[in-house]
Amino acid sequence: MKTLAIMTHEAWLTTLMAGFMSSGENKQRLFDFSDILFRHFTWIERELVKSGEKYDYDRDSIPIKVNKLSLLLNNIVQRLGQIDLQLIGSGHDLSARISSDIKYITSALIRLPDESITAFSVERRLDGIDLSEEATDALTLFLFEESYKEYELIMIYNYLKAHSEDAYINRIFQILIDESFFHLKSFGDMMAKMGILGVPRVIHKEMYQIDDIREFLLAGIDEELAAKEECRKLSEAVSANSPELAKFFDFINNQENYHIALMKDALLHYASINNGETK
Repeated sequence: MKTLAIMTHEAWLTTLMAGFMSSGENKQRLFDFSDILFRHFTWIERELVKSGEKYDYDRDSIPIKVNKLSLLLNNIVQRLGQIDLQLIGSGHDLSARISSDIKYITSALIRLPDESITAFSVERRLDGIDLSEEATDALTLFLFEESYKEYELIMIYNYLKAHSEDAYINRIFQILIDESFFHLKSFGDMMAKMGILGVPRVIHKEMYQIDDIREFLLAGIDEELAAKEECRKLSEAVSANSPELAKFFDFINNQENYHIALMKDALLHYASINNGETK
């Protein structure tokens, strides 16, 4: 089961990366398929939790540097073909569902039109916007740091949610997962357009196997405040050349306010059910 989770994690992330580097209908189809594969991953993870089997989010590196989309799509098809659903158990409803999904996704992937890929050109230009070298450097650094942070947050909140039976807290975690997915997709698309797309690095298990959730949430609030400041600085840096891009980063900045409010809400909830002591 742990091997199955790792393989599904890698297939999901590869499909998401393919979505970043593609365009038009291909992009939407690949994003849809990556969403489905992520759900597969969470369902398999739930089986691991139920069985009491220890696991982590370790995975192999994922090579994605191609000049044709079809090369990466063939890689995804191979990854999906290697997933052994017998690890779940024959006759299992989950096995049947995942098997059916993989069969359809595989047949759809091999029919997607090919594209030339420019996501690794390192041109560092975004939609023809003429940014200064300083602004370009700031945007590049921001995208690398924040894309990793959003992937990290998706995995952390997903792990916490998988190990919680508290519906109130899980609702908060799910909102934060959904928000991080939106940010990750936005930043990944921008990285691909600038020719600097990269796969987020593997997350150390100490980041998500958390003993003190209260401490984690407090640190998370500080991180969100720091992210807001980076968004503000970036908005100012690009505003002269692209008011629309500046508005986007203001938009992201303002979304962080609600994330902070959600984490404060979670802190209050934990305090109310544990008399101020988080288990």
